Amino acid sequence: MSNSPSANVFADFPGTFKGPIYRPGDDGYEDVKAIWNARRSEDRPALIVQALDADDVVVAVKYAESKDVPVAVKSGGHGVDASAMPHNAFVIDTSRMKRIVIEPETGCATVDAGVLLGEMDVATQKHGYVIPAGVVTRTGVAGLTLGGGIGNLTRRFGATVDNLLSVDVVTMDGRKLRVSEETDAELFWGLCGAGHNLAIATSFTFQARKVGPQVMSGWIIYTAEAAVPLLAGLDEVMANAPRELTIGPVVLPAPPVPGLPAEIIGKPIVMAMIVYTGALEKFESSMRGIRDLAVPAMDLVKPSTWVEANSMIDNFVPTGRRQYLLGGYLSAFTRDVARVAIERIAVAPQPTGAGPSCLITFPILGGALFEKSENSTAFSRTGAAWLFEAAGQWDPPGSDEEYMRWVTDTMSALAPHATANAYINLTADRGPEWLRGAYGSREKWDRIVALKRKWDPHNRLSYNKNVIRAEGRPS
Repeated sequence: MSNSPSANVFADFPGTFKGPIYRPGDDGYEDVKAIWNARRSEDRPALIVQALDADDVVVAVKYAESKDVPVAVKSGGHGVDASAMPHNAFVIDTSRMKRIVIEPETGCATVDAGVLLGEMDVATQKHGYVIPAGVVTRTGVAGLTLGGGIGNLTRRFGATVDNLLSVDVVTMDGRKLRVSEETDAELFWGLCGAGHNLAIATSFTFQARKVGPQVMSGWIIYTAEAAVPLLAGLDEVMANAPRELTIGPVVLPAPPVPGLPAEIIGKPIVMAMIVYTGALEKFESSMRGIRDLAVPAMDLVKPSTWVEANSMIDNFVPTGRRQYLLGGYLSAFTRDVARVAIERIAVAPQPTGAGPSCLITFPILGGALFEKSENSTAFSRTGAAWLFEAAGQWDPPGSDEEYMRWVTDTMSALAPHATANAYINLTADRGPEWLRGAYGSREKWDRIVALKRKWDPHNRLSYNKNVIRAEGRPS
């Protein structure tokens, strides 16, 4: 199969495709190819086709098959690997597919592949529901779900795929299928965590959950001196806290938050994101354990809507900056982990623009995530009490080496504390051996490889953390 198609290969793209198409030089091309992570902004896809429905996706897939070329897929364009718009590639863009249908009586919700998390939250909240998903409003539902999906409701309701009922896909030979445990249990299993490798999703049907609209949310800010006792005490405290309470500590250089003492601006701090979705009158009793761990510099938690609560991270991950992220799971939040985080932020590169230059996030998981077995989905969850993610953000391409080295060194410092398995959505690709272990056991990996061979035998879906490239036993 050709790996680097040129634009003239696609001159005969079918006129039966209903959506807009873009080639280099076309009006709107630069805007359409722009994605969240600008680290590969120099890449210029040869052809971007924006599907309006599943039939358009079928036309595009069959065309790729006729040309024997790989396919890149863009839904939200928020993937950490910046692989949605590769250079010289043929891109199927589902971002115009925005249908959302909710059954108010049952909470059954069908969401098209182009819907963003913020759009989904607004739509479901109109009926008092939430679909457990991620924490950044600009993230695409499709990419998040196909990799597993975790966020502020994971402790309470499990992963996004634990709330998934079915997926409508276009297979890589151009068939439309509705996949569920009842129709094709094995393919559904694979789509729940390894889906980016198997088919192109066009819509998802979820079981939404009753949440909100009123919740408690906000930031509690701690100095570096309070960081270790706070973070190291969270395992015990959260083991006894209700699942309606979630915490996501972010270690970063102190931003110029109004009210913070000037002398700590730019120095390591912890900003603990608090989201509580239970009965408001029980919030303070739920927080007692956290409040006993350390005295904060500021407490900004207050009543809010769910939509406000689930958008708090947005300012930390702005669109259009160069990004590099590495991460994994922690089975425990130890004093050593806390110390490493503070030490690494202390040596972070200086910011090149507005917003934080470097941060290390530690969203809590566990809870309902552990109610399903490791083998229930391709998505891996063994030992996933916490997620960690080291992120660098910068602007000039000349700073790539400095920031990426900081992220890599931070990952090396945290890796001894991490589990072998991982959440593939919130880390850049760490290579074949890592990917073979990210899904858990060798038996699970073999199932994923078999599904890839069956459903994408020509590896058309190759602009991803790719199963075929990683296939083989670890050395």
